[in-house]
Amino acid sequence: MPGQDPRAAVEAVWRLESARIVAGLAGLVRDVGLAEELAQDALVAALEEWPQAGVPANPGAWLMLTARHRAIDRLRRDDTLARKVAELGFAQQRDAAIGGLADFDAVIDQDGLKDDLLRLIFVSCHPALPPESRVALTLRILGGLTTGEIARAFVVPEPTVAQRIVRAKRTLSVRKIPFEVPPPPDRAQRLASVLEVVYLIFNEGYTATSGDDWMRPALCHEALRLGRILAELAPTEPEVHGLAALMEIQSSRAAARLGPGGEPVPILEQNRGQWDQLLIRRGYAALLRAERLGRPLGPYVLQAAIAVCHAQARSAEQTDWARIASLYQVLSRLTPTPVVELNRAVAVAMASGPASGLAIVDAIAADPALRDYHLLPSVRGDLLARLGRHDEARAEFRHAATLASNARERAVLERRATAAG
Repeated sequence: MPGQDPRAAVEAVWRLESARIVAGLAGLVRDVGLAEELAQDALVAALEEWPQAGVPANPGAWLMLTARHRAIDRLRRDDTLARKVAELGFAQQRDAAIGGLADFDAVIDQDGLKDDLLRLIFVSCHPALPPESRVALTLRILGGLTTGEIARAFVVPEPTVAQRIVRAKRTLSVRKIPFEVPPPPDRAQRLASVLEVVYLIFNEGYTATSGDDWMRPALCHEALRLGRILAELAPTEPEVHGLAALMEIQSSRAAARLGPGGEPVPILEQNRGQWDQLLIRRGYAALLRAERLGRPLGPYVLQAAIAVCHAQARSAEQTDWARIASLYQVLSRLTPTPVVELNRAVAVAMASGPASGLAIVDAIAADPALRDYHLLPSVRGDLLARLGRHDEARAEFRHAATLASNARERAVLERRATAAG
């Protein structure tokens, strides 16, 4: 690649290929931590060699084969893995026979690589790891993000992220978590963990829980990319397509969710002409794939269906709030959490009036899970304002502002408190 900046090429290729390289290596050495270490060795080699020798014609293949050669050297030093050394030696001979670096697709068995990627996703999101460790490891291994990038995205110290990743790898190694797609009896639980991690990443990007920015687009992008990969790797799982559909449609609103000063813009006030129609069409298609599988609707499919209701409305006034409330009713039975009920209250208020929504909110207000949840007083304040109870609404908005940790959201709530009445 004449004229290409070698360091920029290394960074770009690493971001694109790192997950496939680590997955391929983990499939051979059966250790995610070791696989990443070997991949990092190849990355260092590229940083050393490409500035002098130039960027290879197929840089992804170069990294993969360099990492594989390092795996061979590593395993040769371990007598207990002699059988795997023999297997890798055969793979190396095959690579040489077909021309080595000529063609990444020729060097790598694509079906096998897809299996390895799916295994890597399940391992990175293993329920044995705390949620924050699953998120950090997933972004590190599958997203190719540095610890610094992850730390900045979540507004936490870099050493904290580094410790989470180290502890996650140690847990996987000590507990000897197998590098495999779980057997059918365990697959549903583990898949739920995988989807939870991807959606946690997306939500943190879509509505940042802390810091000065309302959105962190890089995290949304990574989660959406992971969701699309999952949809390819697990095409018969409706919830995978449901999550992909949900993220596609929510991502379609990104340009309309921020005002001129970076402030949040509620969905009812957004300029729908700014919604990305390509992402909406992708969301529709993913939802149809989920529904055509003919299985009972799961939480992500239901949430995607709700998102579709918003996307289909040409204006806020044309939104089918009765259908949204009905879908939330089904979701609430399936996932009986106070947060789902709070969302149902908003839909019911839009469909049947604020008094009906307020009754639902008041029924869950004492739930301990919502004690520090700023959206509870925020929603309650909005419903009280619509009922003309402005003094009570003002108090609710002020309370919500004290609970909000995101600076942009806190400012909006403070303005609403001032404007109430």
